[in-house]
Amino acid sequence: MGKIYEEIDENLKAWIGQHPMWFVATAPLSAQGHVNMSPRGLDSFSILGPNRVAWVDFTGSGVETIAHLRENGRICLMFNSFEQRPRIVRLHGRGTVHVPGDQIFDEVVALHPKNLGTRAVIEVEVTRISDSCGWGVPQMELTGERDTMDLWAQKKGEAGLNEYRGQKNSLSIDGLPGLDSPM
Repeated sequence: MGKIYEEIDENLKAWIGQHPMWFVATAPLSAQGHVNMSPRGLDSFSILGPNRVAWVDFTGSGVETIAHLRENGRICLMFNSFEQRPRIVRLHGRGTVHVPGDQIFDEVVALHPKNLGTRAVIEVEVTRISDSCGWGVPQMELTGERDTMDLWAQKKGEAGLNEYRGQKNSLSIDGLPGLDSPM
């Protein structure tokens, strides 16, 4: 196994669509900065073209992915199978952060209307697509999605989410700019 793909074809699109969780890795330019890897999930990921993907980025306690993308754009997404047939797919590319008011933000959010607490949309122009065996990944079963994010966002409300983002999402752990403070 171990194949390079020119694009996300229909078979790969279907395979990716079966996986409710994936991982995002980014890093700052500074060797002293922290590499970041985050799990992602819920109904938030879209394949927008053969070499273009995006996802709804939810309010969280950190802003590393956004800060790193704004600094240098480098990103890798990893999908892996926890089912019987092992497989890992990586999408390397250049990421762009879109905030409310951007056309891409509105397009992607419209594809995932049930999500609360959206702070940005991350779009990736995919430059390398590869798979590998995944033989060392354990088999696991999905028992369901968590409702914690929506419940938390509902309780905070829009004003509370804006305040939280101002406190937690303005700077990365390495001091890189994240999101602009809400008005």
